[in-house]
Amino acid sequence: MYRPKSTVEQWRIFQAVVDHGGYAQAAEKLNKSQSSLNHAVAKLQQALGLSLLEVRGRKACLTPQGEVFLRRSRKLTQDVESLERLADILASGWEPVLRIVVEASLPRAPLYQALAEFRTQSRGCRIHLVETQPSGCQTVIRQQAAHMVFASRAYPNLTSLPLATTVYVPVAAPNHPLANIKGVGQTEMEQQLELMLADGSEQEEGWARGEQRWIIHHLHDALSLLRRGVGFAWLPSDVVQPMVNDGILVQLHMANQALRKRFTHLVLPGTVPPGPAASLLLGLIRKHYDDQAQPEDVL
Repeated sequence: MYRPKSTVEQWRIFQAVVDHGGYAQAAEKLNKSQSSLNHAVAKLQQALGLSLLEVRGRKACLTPQGEVFLRRSRKLTQDVESLERLADILASGWEPVLRIVVEASLPRAPLYQALAEFRTQSRGCRIHLVETQPSGCQTVIRQQAAHMVFASRAYPNLTSLPLATTVYVPVAAPNHPLANIKGVGQTEMEQQLELMLADGSEQEEGWARGEQRWIIHHLHDALSLLRRGVGFAWLPSDVVQPMVNDGILVQLHMANQALRKRFTHLVLPGTVPPGPAASLLLGLIRKHYDDQAQPEDVL
């Protein structure tokens, strides 16, 4: 096993002597005797077999080797301080990791905004953000394998916070046969291929579907196919609106203009209350979802 030849305290004293210009000045700042500082640096140099400092008059100056070790040693002492601060944080109950699972078809811009704000207050807490399908959400919730889950439905006997209503709109490429029809009805839809996100919406009440269907597991894949003129799809309006504005996709003109809506629920699978980091993030999530709520979200 490797045995260190030096101590963190020796490196701190070495840095102090350099930063304050000499042993006497460093001793005053550290509230130590000058002889103890001389002894610490001498032992450090002896252990390394290198000269780090040389005294010129009353000033301690770095040798070329000392310049190299000064830079490296600062990172060492900073890392030690970070470890000690992390220990204090974890001792206070602050979670080291938060695992977040999001159902693939749900828009998540407010979540990204909440995470951006959380970053500045995270105190080293790491985020694991995972995308999955509804069946994956169910498994995660059953196994209590995440701190929070964004799902399209609430779960009984668990804390499920309603966050937002998502409006789905029909879209296709500008050259798609349905793109220029005024008043698209069920007959026209049944003659075309529909790309359906594997999000459980194919079973939702009132969602009439075409006979020709491809099941797509990721929103990115659905958008890529649509842009190539393959099929049409009902997708979240806030996701596709920028592409509609840019002329990449068009929103179909439906004969029946009834809105299709789904909900975003924040589910807390755990049986114990959220810790301090999770509580902070939950507050930020609710704030940003409230900020983005549109008039149609109020039912």
